[in-house]
Amino acid sequence: MQHLYASYGLVLPCRLWQCVGQRLLSMDTSLPTKKGPSKLSPEQRQELLDPLLQSSWKLVDGRDAIFKSYKFKDFQQAFSFMTNSALNAEKLDHHPEWFNVYNRVDVTLTTHSCGGISSRDVRLASVMDAAAAKYFA
Repeated sequence: MQHLYASYGLVLPCRLWQCVGQRLLSMDTSLPTKKGPSKLSPEQRQELLDPLLQSSWKLVDGRDAIFKSYKFKDFQQAFSFMTNSALNAEKLDHHPEWFNVYNRVDVTLTTHSCGGISSRDVRLASVMDAAAAKYFA
């Protein structure tokens, strides 16, 4: 059994502690927060979103977001894709809205802090497409 670490009222497994626990300890709330990402400009939208829209991503009606539905052979592949995507999302410090039923994973990407699509969404969409591609090769 892995040793658990406790800090700030949280009990975390070793691996999770290595990922997030140390960041919790190093956070200084007295410092001003860094400005987050900004929405894509019209020029950036055309340049960066067009390739995604050509690879089955769609703009979401009623909000500034992109959506894609992935379909895998079975639940194991879908969950493996989600696990890979979650680890990469954490590295990119950007997290998807997603929904999974058996072999299908629906993903919506938007940057809540800026109220629309940012370069983080484009980056994560590209990473997710690359992760999914290995199941369809």
